[in-house]
This record gives sequence, structure tokens and C-alpha cells, in this order.
Amino acid sequence: MPQQRIRRRHRRRGQLLNVTPGPVIVPFHPSHAAGVLRLIGTVFREYGMTFDPPDFDADLTDIPRYYGDRGGRFWVLVDDGRVVGTVAAVPTGPGSCEVKRLYLAAEYRGRGLGRALMQEMLAWAGASAHRVVVAWSDVRLVTAHAVYDRLGFVRFAERVTEDIDRSQEYGFRLELTS
Repeated sequence: MPQQRIRRRHRRRGQLLNVTPGPVIVPFHPSHAAGVLRLIGTVFREYGMTFDPPDFDADLTDIPRYYGDRGGRFWVLVDDGRVVGTVAAVPTGPGSCEVKRLYLAAEYRGRGLGRALMQEMLAWAGASAHRVVVAWSDVRLVTAHAVYDRLGFVRFAERVTEDIDRSQEYGFRLELTS
């Protein structure tokens, strides 16, 4: 699968130049596993959430099995060899899938990178004949909610999860057009 380089544009003497160094979206590889755990654990601590890889967050201990074997995908955003963002998707039924694990390191937020991760996932969803995409997001992750809103998702529900924190989540839904 080819990598998606995040394009940055800079001005020099009145010219716009495309500069490609920087974050790149690539499919998950087992060599990313420690970086994924480190990133998501850091984001959980930042928001006061309990990170529980042995139990509730066990999907992150065997990403190929949990995502790939279920027909899903997992992508990472890598910058200078470091995992700085993630997003995943798993099919949930005929024509539908769920967004999972949309996280960005704090210093990478607000630069359109969450949107780029989501666009990668949505392109896969459309190409895989998924017409409905659902995302569940902890109420504390307001930046992610803004990304969903800008992409056309509609908030449709609330729920309380079975994690240690009994977290409250908002549900977001997007219907893809063919």
C-alpha cells in the first residue's frame, strides 16, 4: 500500500513550493506497535483517561489480528520515524464500518493531520463498499469531535462504555455517497 505524504506549502520570494518532508500516513506494520501504545497511552494520560492494554484496550496488543483479520485497517502517522497519529476502521455489518483509534500527539493537532487521517480511512471505507461510517468518541475529545463535524458526521447518540472509567461517549455517523 503506498504511503500518503502530507503536503505542506511554503512561500519563498512570492512562489508557492510543495515541501514533502514531514508526517506521512502509512499502513500499520508490527514495527509501529510500541509507538502506537506509547502515543495512545500519552493521549489517555493527557485527558485523564485510564489506558488498559491488558483488558479494554487489548485490541492494541495485536493490531493485525484485531483489525486485519476482521477485514479492517489500521494506519499510523509517522514523523521522523515516530508514531504521532493513528486511525483505524473495522467492518460492523454489510455496508458499514466503525472508526477506531483516532489519536494525535498534542503538538500535531490543529494542522489538518486528524482530517488527513480520517480522509485516508474514509477513502478505504468508500472503496470497500461501506456506505455508513460510525465513530464513538469520549466526550473529552472535543478536537476529534470538531474533525468529525467538519467531515460531515452527525452526532446521533450517547453511551457509557464498559471501560474502567465508565466513559461517556458521543456517537457520530456519516453516510458516504457513491
